[in-house]
Parts: sequence; C-alpha cells; structure tokens
Amino acid sequence: MPPKNRFAELLPEIIAWRRDFHENPELLFDVHRTAARVAELLQGFGCDEVVTGIGRSGVVGVIRGRTDATGGVIGLRADMDALPITEQTGVAYASKTPGKMHACGHDGHTAMLLGAARYLAETRNFDGTAVVIFQPAEEGGGGGREMCEDGLMARFGIQEVYGMHNMPGIPVGQFAIRPGAIMAAADQFDITVTGKGGHAAKPHECIDTTVVAAHIIVAAQTIASRRIDPLKQVVVSICTVQTDSTAHNVIPQVVKMKGTVRTMDPAVQTEVEQRLKELVEGTALALGARAQFSYQRGYPVTANAVENTGYAAAVAQAISGQVDTDTAPLMGAEDFSFMLNERPGAYIFLGNGDTAMLHHPAYNFDDSAIPFGASWYAGMIEARMPAAG
Repeated sequence: MPPKNRFAELLPEIIAWRRDFHENPELLFDVHRTAARVAELLQGFGCDEVVTGIGRSGVVGVIRGRTDATGGVIGLRADMDALPITEQTGVAYASKTPGKMHACGHDGHTAMLLGAARYLAETRNFDGTAVVIFQPAEEGGGGGREMCEDGLMARFGIQEVYGMHNMPGIPVGQFAIRPGAIMAAADQFDITVTGKGGHAAKPHECIDTTVVAAHIIVAAQTIASRRIDPLKQVVVSICTVQTDSTAHNVIPQVVKMKGTVRTMDPAVQTEVEQRLKELVEGTALALGARAQFSYQRGYPVTANAVENTGYAAAVAQAISGQVDTDTAPLMGAEDFSFMLNERPGAYIFLGNGDTAMLHHPAYNFDDSAIPFGASWYAGMIEARMPAAG
C-alpha cells in the first residue's frame, strides 16, 4: 500500500487548500474562516453528516462505509489553529495577517485530512464509520479537551482515535511512533517572592528578593538531578523573572517568576509539583522572604495504546516502508492527549524533511509530505475496518 494514486491526482487541489489556510492563519478558537471552509469542503465531498461548533469552533464530518453495522467507528483528528508569530518564510503564499502564521504545520494537517475525507467519501471501501475531526486551539487553548467535554466521543460513537503531526528532521515519506508516552505533560507555575526593598547601598537593611529568586532558580534544577529517579524524564524551567524595580540602585520588594514543568509519568508529575512547592516556599523562608506558589496542570501525557500503535505503524509501513517504531519521546506537549485519555488510539509523526523547526518563523510545511499523510489517514480506516469481500 504505497501512497494512493488518488492522492497524486488530488495533490494540486490539496496543496491549494493548504496554502489558502496558510495565507489566512487564525488563532486558538477564533478559527471561524478555516472551520467554515473545512465544513464547506466536507459537504461538497458528500459526507453523510457535517457538524460545526463542537468544542466551540471544531468541525466533525461523518463518512459511512459500504455498511456501517458490522464495522466500528474510527476517529481521525487534525488541528486547525496557527501561532502568534511573524512569518519569515518569504513564500508567495505567506501569511496575510501580521503577527500570525502557520508555524507548526496545522495547515498541512487539515489539508491532508480533508484529502483523506474526500477519498473516503468517494470510495467507501470500508465497513464501518469514519469520523474526521478538525480541532481548534491546540496551541495552548485545549481545544481537544473542549471537544471531548462537548461529548465528541459519545455523540459520534467513536471507538478508536488517531492523530498525526509533521516533524522536521525526519525525511519526507518516513514515519515515527512509539507505544506508551510519546509526548509530555505540560504544566505551568507562577512564583511571587516578597521581601523588603530598599537602597542597594544598604542591603543589610533589606531582604533582597533578587538573591532569593536566584537561589530558587538554581535549587529548582535539583528536582530533576537529585529528587526524581534519573531514569524518569523531567524538565523544570523558570522562563521569566520580573522585579518591581527598574533602577540600578534599588533592591526590589517583589520578584515574579513563571515557568513550566514537563513530565512523562502522572506519578512523577504529582511528585514534581509537591517538591517544587516545598523548595520555593522553603528557600524563601530560609532567606527571610515569603513566596506564593501556584501550579496549573496543562496538557496531560500523550500516551499511545500498545495495540493501536501497532495498527498505526503497520499502515505507515505499508505506505512508506520506513517507520521508526521506537522513536524517542518528546518533552513537548500535545492536546490530542485528551482524546487518547477517552479512547484507545495512537499519535504518529510524519517526516517534514530538512526544514526549520516547529514554531520557528521560517518554518513551512513540506507539500511533498501530503500524499503520505493523506494515505495514512485513509489507510487507518481501510485497514481497521476492511470491506467484506
């Protein structure tokens, strides 16, 4: 099952959809133009149902096979939103909206799933039901969670769910996947340190919050190196530090810090939260200051079910013959995790070649990957719900 010939025929049209989305990027849940275009195309393909407004602005298309009584119901997901980045690709179809661009390839994901939906609606070469899911707000908005809370899985009877993401650094036409945790949970925290401000020439009359903050920043790195099993993946990063002083000679009264925690194991996630809280509050107290600590859970671990990973890898192998089935997990996060928490399934990476990395202003989705990705989406339906006879 190499890339399907139909996708070679459809490639110019799919590229046109992709580049239209690229020129008109939208953020988070405000993907109304994109969602309207997706719904219009799905209706034109002859989908049996097209539903909008799932998870605020998500779109769902339903395609029934030759029979839908004997087969299952498989969900395929693509994300639609862009990023608040100023584009630096120089391509003719660059973003027409200043400060917004498709720097993560969601335009390509959406176009590939649309191509697969068209093919599936034309051929119906399966017994069961394909549910194509176009999700808003993957980039920090939790659109996957919103769609699930809106009843996505139960409403459409989804039994398994599969997703894909392009990946720079992997050659075009190759795939990568692993069973179990493939992407990290992403949490964030805020720290406010309050001491006693004053004149920099009289530090003994102050409680220097910059020194306290520095101790916290250094000590936080001991969580990964000294408090958690070294065989477990943990990242603790304090990314912003802001004081209430802008002068050269004023010791600030307050320092605020923000950061992120990345983990691959829910038990480790809980332990890191507790250790960080103890460390922040204890360090501040030891140095005569006070610290307020707040911690917000974000996207959970993206965990592939073992059996479903095998299904996904087999389809990828049939398409390209080149699949890394033990790819290293990534400490980035993905809100497809919410869908995998509700239904068994798998998430796979598709090569985007030697391009700028995701979230870089020079990144661009490689259109030559489209036949491989669209074939994998369609292949998951035909392989998991083969037509009788």
